[in-house]
Amino acid sequence: MFQKRLLLAGTVNVRNIILNTLQPKGINILRRTLTDKQNISKESLTYSEKIQDKGKELPEPLWTTFGDSLVKLRLDHSCSQTPITVHEMFKETVDKYGPLNAMASKKNGKWEKITFAEYYNLSWKAAKSFLKLGLERFHGVAILGFNSPEWFVSAVGAIFAGGIVTGIYTTNSPEACHYIAYDCKANIIVVENQKQLDKIMQIWSRLPYLKAVVLYNDSLLERHPNLYTMEEFMELGNEIPDATLNDIISSQKPNQCCVLVYTSGTTGKPKGAMLSHDNITWTAAHASRAGDMQPAEIQQEIIVSYLPLSHIAAQIYDLWTGIKWGEQVYFAEPDALKGSLVNTLKEAQPTSHMGVPRVWEKIMEKLKDTSAQSGFMKKKVLSWAMSISLERNLSCSGSSDLKPFRTRLADYLVLAKIRSALGFSRCQKHFSGAAPVTTETLDFFLSLNIPLYQAYGMSETTGPHCMSGPYVYKHRSCGKAVPGCKVKLVNEDADGNGEICFWGRTVFMGYLNMEDKTKEAIDDDGWLHSGDLGRLDKDGFLYVTGRIKELIITAGGENVAPIPIEDGVKKELPIVSNAMLIGDQKKFLSMLLTLKSTLDPDTSDPTDNLTEQAREFCQKIGSKATKVSEIVATRDQAVYQAIQEGIDRVNMKSTASVQHIQKWTVLERDFSISGGEFGPTMKLKRLAVLEKYKDEIDSFYKE
Repeated sequence: MFQKRLLLAGTVNVRNIILNTLQPKGINILRRTLTDKQNISKESLTYSEKIQDKGKELPEPLWTTFGDSLVKLRLDHSCSQTPITVHEMFKETVDKYGPLNAMASKKNGKWEKITFAEYYNLSWKAAKSFLKLGLERFHGVAILGFNSPEWFVSAVGAIFAGGIVTGIYTTNSPEACHYIAYDCKANIIVVENQKQLDKIMQIWSRLPYLKAVVLYNDSLLERHPNLYTMEEFMELGNEIPDATLNDIISSQKPNQCCVLVYTSGTTGKPKGAMLSHDNITWTAAHASRAGDMQPAEIQQEIIVSYLPLSHIAAQIYDLWTGIKWGEQVYFAEPDALKGSLVNTLKEAQPTSHMGVPRVWEKIMEKLKDTSAQSGFMKKKVLSWAMSISLERNLSCSGSSDLKPFRTRLADYLVLAKIRSALGFSRCQKHFSGAAPVTTETLDFFLSLNIPLYQAYGMSETTGPHCMSGPYVYKHRSCGKAVPGCKVKLVNEDADGNGEICFWGRTVFMGYLNMEDKTKEAIDDDGWLHSGDLGRLDKDGFLYVTGRIKELIITAGGENVAPIPIEDGVKKELPIVSNAMLIGDQKKFLSMLLTLKSTLDPDTSDPTDNLTEQAREFCQKIGSKATKVSEIVATRDQAVYQAIQEGIDRVNMKSTASVQHIQKWTVLERDFSISGGEFGPTMKLKRLAVLEKYKDEIDSFYKE
């Protein structure tokens, strides 16, 4: 346990650490941290050394593909906060919030808490331990595990020690782990348990930069050279003088890389987006609190960490914002998305919560299932309360505190109880990000007096570049660009839709080792092209309308945005779980459909059983089906007719016949991460779906 390790290993007096404020010129931290037996390869030379070898000094560019180079920051006169490093940010936090609890994790049924002062000390010790294991400047420390204090401390410690931290999804195969570990030149990999350790053991021989592996949530089944438990690892740093770490920290600059976030690879090979100290500290300070005009000091923010930290959304929201604003982070159980999350929410009582759209959709479906099983009067009362709330919320601004008596009554009698059952009694801000959220989902939660504040950005903008909040809110909008950042549209069409482009201190340094991809993403003026389509209203609020790569271009050359049509089908047909439009280079549009089914409580995989809401739909149209297989195998006449009628209604609402869905099929199993249709954050992998269901798609277009 971290607190015990801290006491056993001794503490660091934060105020007694005197950092050298002068930037050492020509200091070679790389050579100083190598053991006698380690050689410096040509690949290990830093960017500055390569430049010096060539005998010339280059100006700082806006982007790079080297992990050890500097970039020019996109400073804006309207928000000219002095750039700082991660260590400087944490030091400020310890001075302000040192005695407050920073992290809470459950051990043997009891919450164990760590203060910010203890958190800093642990990170300092971890940094020295990384140096002892031979971590080289600008080489990777990869973390493969579920959210935990050990994840946070390893990440911060790696950065203190001059490394670059990168997360690896726990669902990755050994080969996918190898790709990332090799690409980032990982010197150390930190793994959660035996399952993840087994993956690394399979690929270790093919990782030339890997020096050690640390296991943090399991005991070692057998000993191997350079394999350590977390307890052993934390003791190693005692042999490294504080002065050595001080030298490294004092040499760090805000425009150097410290975090590497790999894209999910939904459109090809994963790309390593390099984020600087300034990217991290600026975003944590500004983007994550955009629209929130309440001073952070009024009360300590409480959040629950459960989404993968290898994704930028969770890492910024949970880890870096938590440090900047002195938030208390409760760690959910690893089976959070299988049903235990609500228990953690009830215990933690978060004041702010972030979820990806699929999480919000699953909560919505669960509530609808529960409602479907209720008695007649309960259904009526719930419907009354939700309709009053939705009408009121749609007719006034989100910041209005003036609510008529009926709205307050509905909230007191019904809606507040639902929020309490979800663990949201104290929650003031509910965020949604990482993927598009449907209008149905937005309206459903708004009817519960839970406005979902959309955040929009990407790995390449350090997470949120545009945000909504209590004071910056329009329904269905992603809000406005955060302070010091800009958004513009290029190649606008007649309806005002164009490609969304970003500029500002959230914009990344470039893709590691991928010059061509970096040049594709960042134009000559330093604007990052998102590949997304959107429109801006007169007040500067952004609405995302699609993705360029997802645009369907029919055989006739017409452009069709799939998301509005897919959302329309799901809204018309409550039995439909997922809808994916097909038609690129085809004569007409078709669609793959999946039905709402229950999830296996152990694996979270979709089962064959229809949800209560889906069964209720079947009963209303005269079908007795209770399983997906029954509907698909018999082509259930009532269900198929109802689906066709729903699609006909969607077609009638379209603006042109080219947008009509002419053929469709119902698949035997809902989409899932394990099935390959979803990525780790439950974002639809369209290319994977096209490949997996090629036969079904080809059958649509046979003459």
